[in-house]
Amino acid sequence: MRALSPWTAVAALFAVAVPAMLVWSTRPTYPDVVRPGATVVPSAVPPANIAARSLFLPPIDPARLPEVEGAPQLIGIAGRLPDKAVAMVRAADGTTRVLSPGQAHEGWTLESLSPDAALFTRGGRRVRSFLPAPEAEAPDEEQAEEGL
Repeated sequence: MRALSPWTAVAALFAVAVPAMLVWSTRPTYPDVVRPGATVVPSAVPPANIAARSLFLPPIDPARLPEVEGAPQLIGIAGRLPDKAVAMVRAADGTTRVLSPGQAHEGWTLESLSPDAALFTRGGRRVRSFLPAPEAEAPDEEQAEEGL
């Protein structure tokens, strides 16, 4: 009978050792299986500063925005947005001009309209001009007397 070659001995040892290592190696821990119909309670997460964090950005206040020199002053918007609306713009000499999107006034081009503002561009600059805030009406004398 022939003697085993060293390569055959190594292969036989390898064939026995690898399956043994796989069988007796430590198995990973799996999470507990939840029974069907059981209630699962999620782990508690500390709220940290969730309540202190703002969900939305504060609204834009047109009165606090800086005025852009030479930008058109929007005084009104009429029509149906977005297609058939026009903007009424006050010129530097006090006259009013009506513009549709795409038209220009004193070098500023009206790009788009929204319910409360118009977007003008000149070169690379973009300026959003807001409608003026409505003035508070003085209460009538009858309403003032009823309120007392």
